[in-house]
Amino acid sequence: MSVCATKDDFALAAELVRDAGALALQMRVQGLTATAKTTVSDVVTGADHAAEKLVVDRLRALRPEDGILGEEGASHQGTSGRTWVIDPVDGTYNFLSGSTYWCSALALRAEPADPQAEDPEVLLGAIYQPQEDRLWLGGPGHPATLNGAVLAPQADAGLDRLSAGTYLHPTWLRRDDVAGPWISAAAGAATLRMLGSGSCDLGSVAAGRLGAWFQHSCPEWDWLPGKAIVEASGGTTAVLEVNGFRWHIAGPATAVREIRHRLAES
Repeated sequence: MSVCATKDDFALAAELVRDAGALALQMRVQGLTATAKTTVSDVVTGADHAAEKLVVDRLRALRPEDGILGEEGASHQGTSGRTWVIDPVDGTYNFLSGSTYWCSALALRAEPADPQAEDPEVLLGAIYQPQEDRLWLGGPGHPATLNGAVLAPQADAGLDRLSAGTYLHPTWLRRDDVAGPWISAAAGAATLRMLGSGSCDLGSVAAGRLGAWFQHSCPEWDWLPGKAIVEASGGTTAVLEVNGFRWHIAGPATAVREIRHRLAES
């Protein structure tokens, strides 16, 4: 069954990430506490749960046949062959710390014919950075836009000419099977940026504020919204398995090819 995203889906996605981001920001102003998930920097707040509930409730009312997958536990098996993937607050540590570098993100993907598929087909991506009022949209048949303006196509360039956005939790530095490939890829960039929100990073790649991006073990909600927008901007994305870990890569074609080579050959 062929599935796609409609103009109404893009409009709905934009509305949902705007409203989720606004709710999270309002709750932060009123005061929040956090609970650690896995580490002191991997946290969740009441705003994460409330913003996810807002998105889920509207999708269940407006797209009842679609599936839902949320970072904070939302799950619904749809019948349409499409699933909405929700990240209500991406960059929660930044969010809780008072930084503006966080966002609400949403993707719509097709159900893969093979459940073990390396990288599912993504139909749209929406990312909203509330405190900067930046809304990225993009997907097949819809050009990448920032606040409604079509982004210029990405110019091809090598990694040594570009800034690279990335993330590696300090605990992974103790593991050569992850730190080795990461250092090899990082060493090829003109400069590095580690800013703490993968979706904001990927929106920045699409807009040319960052040159390229790579990170390992990304869940769908951290990858698919930005993947859709980078591809819609003319960029390239890839998923590569190295030492049993999946690395997610985005940027101009030459830089992506070089990152893949450095990760694989480390």
